[in-house]
Amino acid sequence: MHEISDETIASMIDHTLLKPDTSGAQVAEACEAAISKGFAAVCVPPSLVGVAASALAGSAVKPCTVIGFPMGYTTTAVKAFEARDAAANGARELDMVLAVSELKADNTDRVRDDIAAVVAAAPDCTIKVILETCLLEDDEKRTACRLVVEAGAHFVKTSTGLAGGGATVEDIRLLRKTVGPEFGVKASGGIRTLKHATAMMEAGATRLGTSSALAFLP
Repeated sequence: MHEISDETIASMIDHTLLKPDTSGAQVAEACEAAISKGFAAVCVPPSLVGVAASALAGSAVKPCTVIGFPMGYTTTAVKAFEARDAAANGARELDMVLAVSELKADNTDRVRDDIAAVVAAAPDCTIKVILETCLLEDDEKRTACRLVVEAGAHFVKTSTGLAGGGATVEDIRLLRKTVGPEFGVKASGGIRTLKHATAMMEAGATRLGTSSALAFLP
C-alpha cells in the first residue's frame, strides 16, 4: 500500500464538534483551523450551522450538521424538517442517523423511505447515513447499505460515537465491499491517531469523522 500523505488525510476529514456545550466561538475557531488544514467539512450542532456557514463562506470546506442525532428514532417528518432547516441555515452536508429500530424489525421500506425523505428535503446537500454499526449484525449492515444506496443518499457512515462503539477496519471493509468502489464510506467514532485514520482509509474509507484531527495532523 502506498503511503498516504498528511494532505490527503486532511482532505478527507470532517472536523467534528458535537458536544452539548459547544459554543459559537469554538465553532468559528474550528472553521478557521479547518480552512488552514484543508479539511473536507466541519460538522456542528444544528443550532450552530449558521455560525459555521458564515465562517466557512468562500472556502472549499463544507458546513455539516446532524439529523435525527444521536438515536435515529425521531419520525421521518421531523428528520425531513430538520434537513430543510439545516439547508436553509447554510448546511451543505447532513449526517443523518438511520432508523436502527426499524432496521432490526426488518421494516426495510420504512428505513428506505426515512432516508429518501431527508434526501428529498435537502436536494443540494450531501447526505451521509449513520448506521451505528456497533448495534448491527453483519447481515443488517449489508441490508442497511443497500437501503442507503436505494434511497439516493451519498455515504454510509459507521457511528455516532455515542452508542458504545466506533469505526473498525473490519466494518469499513464490509461497508466498502457492500456499496462498491464509488460510493462514499465515512469512518467515525474513536479515530484519535494518525495510525487509526490511515488504517481506515486503507480499508476503504473516503471520509473520516473525528474531533482529534488537529492533535494528530501536523
